[in-house]
Amino acid sequence: MSGHSDDGGQPRLLAGDNPQIPKGDGDAPVAAYLAAMPGWKGDIGRRLDELIVRTVPGVRKAMRWNSPFYGLEGEGWFASYHCLTRCVRLTFLNGRSLRPEPPGSGKDEDARWVDIPEGGLDEAQLEDWIRQSAALPEWRGFEVL
Repeated sequence: MSGHSDDGGQPRLLAGDNPQIPKGDGDAPVAAYLAAMPGWKGDIGRRLDELIVRTVPGVRKAMRWNSPFYGLEGEGWFASYHCLTRCVRLTFLNGRSLRPEPPGSGKDEDARWVDIPEGGLDEAQLEDWIRQSAALPEWRGFEVL
């Protein structure tokens, strides 16, 4: 099976322990990713998923590029995350418009991220950013169901 190892069907972990999960839409592929996130990174991933679902009624999920994406039907995608060696990186695809602006930035002039190390989940700040991000025009890099 593509994206899986031969040891009992568990997904292969890529660099930074990021699970390799096939592209897919809906809850099931994201649940597979969350189940494969190792240790404390899995705890952060599950808390992020719960926080996004609780904060954004009707949120849609998809797996792309070995990362869960969250968006709204007909509106596009607003957030994604993946595992790095020392943290889980939560990216807001329209993060440049958030206040305060998340600290991380790179090639995409609109995206901003926050790196969440073990024990470093600030749920109040993340919930505020999630709420703001879901209310803004989102990224349309691939279609929403």
